[in-house]
Amino acid sequence: QVQLLESGGGLVQAGGSLRLSCTASGSIFSINYMGWYRQASGKQREFVARMSSGGSTYYEDSVKGRFTISRDNAKNTVYLQMDSLKPEDTAVYYCRGERIYTTHSTLDAWGQGTLVTVSS
Repeated sequence: QVQLLESGGGLVQAGGSLRLSCTASGSIFSINYMGWYRQASGKQREFVARMSSGGSTYYEDSVKGRFTISRDNAKNTVYLQMDSLKPEDTAVYYCRGERIYTTHSTLDAWGQGTLVTVSS
């Protein structure tokens, strides 16, 4: 079985920074995409950023220039550096692994989420 575990959420003032981390564990050979989604209270979950195993990156427009995604393939870990945070970035941030190749199957998986709160 595969598990994704996030860390790094918390409370920060507007204009501040946070760094989220997510590590996938299990009998994993490789992960095609690792990324981040977020869900604000009362809203649908939305895409934030993702990164391929080859290094290609994709960002939602509102976070471009403020957030930076990176990953360590050897550690099956993805990071999200969030700078110039705004109150509207407040949400639960979820890690996602897409096309996770294991000894038994290929699957997608979500982490349990980590709360980011940006105060004005």
